[in-house]
Amino acid sequence: MYLVGLVTLFMVQNMTAQEDLEKKIGILKEQKLNVTSQEKEALKFEIEEIAKQLKNGEISEDEANSLKMKAAEKRALNIEERLAIINNKISLLERNNGEVKELDTLNYKFAFQIGFGDDDGEDSKLFGIRINDNPKRIEPKYDRRTYSDFIMAVGLNNVITEGQSLNDSPYKIGGSRFFEMGWQWRTRVFKNSNFLRFNYGFSFQFNGLKAKDNQYLVSLENGQSELQEFDYELDKSKFRMDNLVFPMHFEFGPSKLKTTDKTMRYSLKNQFRVGLGGYGGFNIGTRQKLKYEIDGDNVKDKLKRSYNTNDLIYGLSAYAGVDGVLLYVKYDLNPIFKNAAVDQRNVSLGLRFDL
Repeated sequence: MYLVGLVTLFMVQNMTAQEDLEKKIGILKEQKLNVTSQEKEALKFEIEEIAKQLKNGEISEDEANSLKMKAAEKRALNIEERLAIINNKISLLERNNGEVKELDTLNYKFAFQIGFGDDDGEDSKLFGIRINDNPKRIEPKYDRRTYSDFIMAVGLNNVITEGQSLNDSPYKIGGSRFFEMGWQWRTRVFKNSNFLRFNYGFSFQFNGLKAKDNQYLVSLENGQSELQEFDYELDKSKFRMDNLVFPMHFEFGPSKLKTTDKTMRYSLKNQFRVGLGGYGGFNIGTRQKLKYEIDGDNVKDKLKRSYNTNDLIYGLSAYAGVDGVLLYVKYDLNPIFKNAAVDQRNVSLGLRFDL
């Protein structure tokens, strides 16, 4: 019985080793099928870029033909050498029954990856930890059309009152500010051009307003809200609206094409770009903060009420700048307050950072 058990164990181990060998060879054969298509796709993009240079008068027709010839030769040589490498790996596995030592952390059963990526790399701009429990090498996607960014914006905030100019605003120009943060995805619209992108995501907006002339915001019984003079000398009178919105922009601007044997990426680094669009969402909170002094005692009031503000938020926004630093403007089309005698709409101007 003991001998039978040993024979059975030996047969099971051999079957497992054979299955593992066949799996590894199958993966390599799949890679061989992708080599030619990847190189042909890369050649196609290079030829299109050369054609654009010729059309724009940057190079002559002879130079264009020479560049096309060199690109074709390079891709043909890439196909030949990459196939030879894979064939050698298959031969090595078959000769050693799959027992081959490789100094390659991507083939370990568990691989931890921590860090940031950018437009030039293989990953979009996100961070985290990934555990790879698949011994198969993860090949980078040749053409990535969607990237993501953390966005942050800061600047001045105020209101435009119907029939009045910004100079007539009852809120301080320099003291009223806004802050915004969120996440966006950027998708290339056209297959062979990155000039137009569609940006979409979500943001939290915090719009602050500081009242002039010792005034504060009061909710009236008739369902309206208005500024009234406070009974004591105010050190601070600040009203803030917190919104959750979903911005959408069409973004225009040039980019740089970077290709390798395995990847094709468009980079916006040091490139000018313009975004036009808007946003829609919800008011998730309104509050007022008052600071004043009574008989030598400092008093701080934090009042969280609706103040008859509109629940739905929607407006227009635009930005322009180079790389990740952009001039940013947004304007709410909805009035701030419901049933107001005179409509007031929030407007913001500042800087936006795509990180």
